[in-house]
Amino acid sequence: MDQGATLDQDPVAVIDIGSNSGRVVVYRRDAAGMLRILATTRAALRLVSDVDTAHLLGPEAVERALDALRDFNAVARGAGARRVFAVATAAMRDAANGPVFIETVRRDIGIEIRIIDGEREALYGLRGGISGLPVESGLFFDVGGGSMQVSRFRARRLVQAWSFPLGSLRLSGAFLTSDPPARSEIRALRDHVRDALAAIGPQLLGSGEVLVGTGGTLRNLAKIDRRQREYPIARVHGYSLERPRLAEVVNALAARKAKRRDEVPGLSGERGDSIVGGGLAIDVLASEVGAPEVLVSGQGVREGLVQSLFEADAPTVSAVREASLRSLTSRFAGWAESAARHRASIAEALGNALGVRADRELGAALGRAARVMDIGRSVDFFDRHEHAARIVLATEVFGFSHREIALTAAVIAAAGDEDDAGKELAPLVHKDDRVEAAGAILALADDIVERCPPDVSPDIEAVAGPGGFVVTVGGLAGWRARKTGPRFERVLGMPLTVRAKAT
Repeated sequence: MDQGATLDQDPVAVIDIGSNSGRVVVYRRDAAGMLRILATTRAALRLVSDVDTAHLLGPEAVERALDALRDFNAVARGAGARRVFAVATAAMRDAANGPVFIETVRRDIGIEIRIIDGEREALYGLRGGISGLPVESGLFFDVGGGSMQVSRFRARRLVQAWSFPLGSLRLSGAFLTSDPPARSEIRALRDHVRDALAAIGPQLLGSGEVLVGTGGTLRNLAKIDRRQREYPIARVHGYSLERPRLAEVVNALAARKAKRRDEVPGLSGERGDSIVGGGLAIDVLASEVGAPEVLVSGQGVREGLVQSLFEADAPTVSAVREASLRSLTSRFAGWAESAARHRASIAEALGNALGVRADRELGAALGRAARVMDIGRSVDFFDRHEHAARIVLATEVFGFSHREIALTAAVIAAAGDEDDAGKELAPLVHKDDRVEAAGAILALADDIVERCPPDVSPDIEAVAGPGGFVVTVGGLAGWRARKTGPRFERVLGMPLTVRAKAT
């Protein structure tokens, strides 16, 4: 389980025994180096309640945990995992009978559990939490049921870490005894969190730094906020939860009785009695460090543990992006690398000549769209653009912001239909993003690729002049304007001429 260990591509299972819940995830590392989930399940354990009351795991908590671990072991074995790594965090650290429980699990189930300290928990959490996000420096936190880890990172590496007994269940049980919580209880909880966080000193975010968080409490808050908006991406990994919206969601939950919180769309049922305490702690942390928003990670300790088996440090953002795109395209038989490479090269040349590549954000989206567009062919040729766009939105494409993902999908969709140019992707894609222009360029690039032999790399010259836009292509077998010419002129405001280069 230490950094530097090596594994082959056999499935590996990670069991995380948290203070509030436990989960097993079975992963396989694909040829691109990305982790793919083969199986997973979770169980509510709620261990920290017993530990805070008696410093022991009670008989019912022990039985719940043993039942869950038997099931976790069955899932791991059923998915073909040959190695199982199990870690336990705050509640098990604090339970006097934790070692006895661990020995029982080893003897009866055959799983070796390692209790990790707060620093190791923070290290794994940071490693997993930021690896799939386009972030370089800032603060990272992980709120569990029993504790909160806070880490400062720079150049995607841990600088310093702190661990606090500020978990969602622990805070809610200690401070929020009324239902719904009284204002005095909320103030006392906030003051307690603020006093505890004072131990880390001034940690205001600097220029270019971000606050990134993970854990079930934060993900549920993000799900609630997302459900209240017309937001085009369903997953919360990479979701930006703005401070005012965070406070609004937490305050609305605090105003409800616990039994009525289950009615809130996006909230998992077993978190109704703990999410307010954890949400208040997150809001205080964001305020103390001066964060205008929290970037949500869908990953944490489990992913950090298994990733550390392969590499000691988090890969660069560019490496994650490349590996993620390769992992995505490798799943579809209709995708051909040579065609994707030629299409991207042509789209780049066309975009440069038309000034679209000068907009770095849109130009990068055009390049990605050209590369992955053919994944839609595996579903249906005629609606390939629509299918490819929906796959990009639905798939966990790591290393990109939600806006970058939405722009990529919008350009693909626009290539197939100029009227479908990101209308459903607000608030991530805007009217002035020139998606229609990028879509027309991608459609032209695709038409050119379809008319060149697959074993020939097209040699292209593109010039915008008084007579219009003239594209000369070496290796072009033939050309008929069809709908491409009129569409190009309508969107980009100039007539299009495409011709084969003289040989």
